[in-house]
Order: sequence, then C-alpha cells, then structure tokens
Amino acid sequence: MTRPPGTDAATARFETNRARLTGLAYRMLGALHEAQDVVQDAWLRWSVHEEEVHDPEAWLTRVVVNLCRTRLAALREGRTDYVGPWLPEPVPTGPGGVDLGPSETVAQRETLSLGMLRLLETLSPAERAVFVLHEAFGHPHAEVAELLELPEPTVRQHLHRARERVGAGRRRFEADPERAAALTARFLSAAGGDDLDALERLLAADAVALSDGGGVVTAARRPVEGRAKVARFVAGQARQAAGVTIAVEEVNAGVGVVVRAGEQVIVVMTPEFDADTGELVLLSSVLNPAKVAAVPAQPPAR
Repeated sequence: MTRPPGTDAATARFETNRARLTGLAYRMLGALHEAQDVVQDAWLRWSVHEEEVHDPEAWLTRVVVNLCRTRLAALREGRTDYVGPWLPEPVPTGPGGVDLGPSETVAQRETLSLGMLRLLETLSPAERAVFVLHEAFGHPHAEVAELLELPEPTVRQHLHRARERVGAGRRRFEADPERAAALTARFLSAAGGDDLDALERLLAADAVALSDGGGVVTAARRPVEGRAKVARFVAGQARQAAGVTIAVEEVNAGVGVVVRAGEQVIVVMTPEFDADTGELVLLSSVLNPAKVAAVPAQPPAR
C-alpha cells in the first residue's frame, strides 16, 4: 500500500496504531478493503496534521471512527439490493494473515466473528461506534464520549440500546479456540459421513445456515433454519465437494473452514457453537468471490 511522504517519526507513530485502527474500522464496516481504505485516508490526514496532534492514539481513533460512520451509511444504502443474505468479509488472521490488532480477550474475538458483525448491522452508526469502542477496545464511557464528541449520558444510552439489540439476537458462543477447533473437526467429520442422524445430533434445534453468494455464484438465497433442514443442507453441500481441499484455518481470530478447488478459494465457512451444549448454532458461508479475495489461494504453512 502506498504511503505519502512524511517524517520517519510520524510514520513510526502511525504504524504503531495501524493494526488497531484496521481492526476498529473492520468492526465498524464488516469489509476489509473498505476498512483499509479508511485507514489509508486516516494516514493521509495524519501526514498533514501530525505536528498539531498531542494525543496520536485518540486523534487517529476519532478520525477513523468518524470516517467509518460516514462510510457505513453509504455502504448500507448500497446493500439494500444485495442478492441473498449479506455477510461480512472473512479475514485470515493466522500466520501470514491480516493483523487486526489485539484479539486476546473474549470481547475482542467475539466482535470479529461473522455472526456478531452481522448483528452489528442492526445498530445505527453511532450505536455501533459506541459498542465497538467500549466492548472491543475497553474505552470507558467518558473516553467514548470524548472520542465521539457526544454527551456521556447519550453514550450510555447508545450502549444500552446496542447491548439490548445484540443480546436479543445472540446466545453465548464458544470462545475457547481449542474447544471450537475440536467441535469444528467433529462437525466436518459428521458432515462428510452418511449418517444424517449423527449430523443432526451436533446441531442446535434452532440452528441456522447463511450463505452469501451475492448473486455472483450459486448459493442459498434465504436462511436455512432448523436442525433437520440445516443437516440436509450441509449433507447436500458435502456430497458436492468432490475434488476440493478443506482446511481448518484461523479466520476472524476464530476457527474457519476454507474450501479450495486447486488454487481458488470457493467458500469460507465459520461455524459458531453454543458455549454450554457444544451444538452448532450458526454456520456462515461466504462464497462471493469478491468477499473471499483476502483469503490466500494456498493454505498457510504450518
């Protein structure tokens, strides 16, 4: 990515924030290339104003969030005619992948999951900004108010509404990477077998499968809902998987399943499991070629 000229010190200060800013913008927009564009725009502004800035981290955070709020409104308007379910772009975050900043805490990982990002689409841009800054990045109410230039009571109100909306559509998903990987391996084994009943037993009664082909490739244009229907859908997809390679890789700081035909990424799936029962609750499958472009054609070296 090209960068405008600037002092080495200014560049270094910006680069120490780049990954965090990219993760912030991605959580706000659900689209990696859009997030990177926002960060590049922030860099251009930083290169002009950096000598005037006393708190680089806060200044850059404010610029990125404001750019995202404006861009999010335009993106949502463009998605009204999207064919089938809209899902965020999956991002490879393992070795050699995209650095989206800190992902050590449960909240940081959860707010990168495709399921959570889709729920964040139900929030207004202001609510989403407050939720992301507070929940994913740990900014106290007063700091969020200062960053967004909003009264603190308004910030608290936005956060309350955001938590209510997100909580209404989400159960507690498995956040431990090792257990999620084990559950994914069990699911893939059952999906590739001939025992539909065994596959059904791994699914929650209200399991949902979402497929995003964007009208570009063949994909289910409506959510597949319910244990029996999802099991049949998954089994049907597995039967059509001849000649492909399936790899479990780190996607969005969690467990992802990448299906390739030769050196072409066909689909990226992210299964999400109930933390208490281990049952699969949500299977998000992104097939739109433009959305899987960030995923490498070859699996990362282990």
